[in-house]
Amino acid sequence: MVPTLRSGDVVLVRYGTTPRPNDLVLVRWPARPDQLSVKRAVRRDGEGWHVEGDNPFASTDSRTLGAADVVGVIRIRLWPRPRRLG
Repeated sequence: MVPTLRSGDVVLVRYGTTPRPNDLVLVRWPARPDQLSVKRAVRRDGEGWHVEGDNPFASTDSRTLGAADVVGVIRIRLWPRPRRLG
């Protein structure tokens, strides 16, 4: 999710929240049930969400894997510098 988030950033996730388009979300794909990823919600897509990374050249997202299941919405980056994200 560079440039919005970098490896090692600590975020606060709100589980069970319904995302809105443009929210940062924690997702899981049916094809990869053991993997969690951070992506940006674009639109509702059937039972899941179409999500994309902020860097289209270095992101595996719904363009490749299809709709994702949203686990939670990321609200705040806590570290290294606190910043509201949603």
